[in-house]
Amino acid sequence: MTTWQEFETAEPAFAGRVRALFDAYKHKTIATLRADGSPRISGIEAEFTGGELCFGSMANARKGADLRRDPRFALHSATVDPVDGSEASWPGEAKITGRAALSDNSDNSNKFCADIAEVVHTHLNAAGTRLVVEWWTPAHGLRQAERD
Repeated sequence: MTTWQEFETAEPAFAGRVRALFDAYKHKTIATLRADGSPRISGIEAEFTGGELCFGSMANARKGADLRRDPRFALHSATVDPVDGSEASWPGEAKITGRAALSDNSDNSNKFCADIAEVVHTHLNAAGTRLVVEWWTPAHGLRQAERD
């Protein structure tokens, strides 16, 4: 299992940028898999606590049932549009994929913590002219690609 702390230790500057995007707004979006394999998108709150990335679900919520059945998820930060004329200052967006481990199912809710498989930060270059995709995996570390 790769925790947030392990990722943060491996790539502190990258982790800081990604965490800032997740901390900028309260609401995020999570993708889970329905029983038939089709995707489900849900709003969710997430927090970084005790070296873990955790999120919750009410006990009877479908996203919690999805995660208990198939723990794969994709979590997306809130997004904002680049400002015309100031594209280079756009902070971008962040995504984290992995498997959700049920850590607490008391008090009529489910708390999950992430076993991180990949962390992605998509933003623009300093000139605001190219898309920059940075991604990290436990097996390959941090990589980067630029696109027109």
